[in-house]
Amino acid sequence: MTAPVPRRRDRPAGEADYSGAVYGSMLAASVVVGAGAPGQFPRLELIVLLLGTGIVFWAAHVFARLFGARMVQRLSWQAVRETSREERPIIKAAVPPALAVAVSPWFGLGGHGTVWLALIVALVGQIGWATVAASRAGASRRMMALAGVINLFLGLLIVLLKVGISH
Repeated sequence: MTAPVPRRRDRPAGEADYSGAVYGSMLAASVVVGAGAPGQFPRLELIVLLLGTGIVFWAAHVFARLFGARMVQRLSWQAVRETSREERPIIKAAVPPALAVAVSPWFGLGGHGTVWLALIVALVGQIGWATVAASRAGASRRMMALAGVINLFLGLLIVLLKVGISH
């Protein structure tokens, strides 16, 4: 018999869980901050780093959910597919900052401007997804605002890290 994989916080099947998007946005912001010196193709390298890191962390989350539950019974492909789908927001959160990097030449941005644009897009995503997650969870407007403010604070910590590394 195949054991079911526990759902995140016992939410109904098909109901979106935005915590992965919040986490993925923060991860993307951290990748931008830690990207280091530009290489021969800095924009392409940053895009690959953003998307690649999102995919690796997605796979790690899928693995942790499937095997971290200490399941003693055999896993099914259905459980693997379902868990993979549920963790997909981690990858999706890397796409807007990667797109920001891709379109940055249209705005005449150099390397530093591109990095800041990607960082801002990632942080806006983080704050936005946290607010949406709170709203979908039935939070009051006050709690939604608190979720946004907390994620703004966390984002500002990432910005401070970026400024500290740059100087």
